[in-house]
Amino acid sequence: MSFENIIFEIDGAIAVIRFNRPKALNAINPDVLKEVNQAMDQVEANSGVKVLILTGEGDKAFVAGADIAHMVNLTPLQGRKFSRDGQELMFRLEALPIPVIACVNGFALGGGTEIAMACDFIYASENAKFGQPEINLGIIPGFGGTQRLARLVGKAMARELCMTGAMISAAEAKEIGLVNKVFPPDQLWEETMKTARVLASKGKVSMKAAKQCINRGYEVDLRSGCYMEADGFAVCITSPDQKEGMSAFLEKRKPEFKGELS
Repeated sequence: MSFENIIFEIDGAIAVIRFNRPKALNAINPDVLKEVNQAMDQVEANSGVKVLILTGEGDKAFVAGADIAHMVNLTPLQGRKFSRDGQELMFRLEALPIPVIACVNGFALGGGTEIAMACDFIYASENAKFGQPEINLGIIPGFGGTQRLARLVGKAMARELCMTGAMISAAEAKEIGLVNKVFPPDQLWEETMKTARVLASKGKVSMKAAKQCINRGYEVDLRSGCYMEADGFAVCITSPDQKEGMSAFLEKRKPEFKGELS
């Protein structure tokens, strides 16, 4: 399948989606949302894929936001649909049973920050910029930004960023807990791939269980979250990967995980 707004590649166990609208700084419109969903269909259908990376083509932008040219004349119903379509894509990223890394190589503003937050964690270039500047356009974040940002950095910081529309550096984003690691621009991709290769070496069943327990458990009380963890632990025990991992440990060798999710 060919795409016009993204570049989609699979290299062994690692899939990559590159936002590719350089003239618009990779801004999001309905066509981009549709193509990312189509690429994710392929990721989900390919049992060999164990990690997904999202990044922007070029060095100027990850995603500079939603396309204002698309939004300027939306009716309320059209605006709600655009918002809900974006939100559903974010939920889909979070629900993928494999790790998803945001490799932020430039501007990640508005929808760009929202997409990055829906990934499992963010690696950023030193020249990356983050923010929710929608307030400057007379609107608010629409792809989940008011919700995920507060959960990641706290309500007070989320209010400040959403209400001022301020743009912050990668270093500031790391300081407040939005970004995991920051690298020089020429090292970002290789460092992201290094982590992706580590993740790809793990078992798919335990990776899915860890992701689900953290994401779902965060929304409930501690005891309920621990019950989820016990269930996830039990599922892992039934996987061939558990036998391989523990046997490899006892035999002092590197494990070769081959367990599947179904």
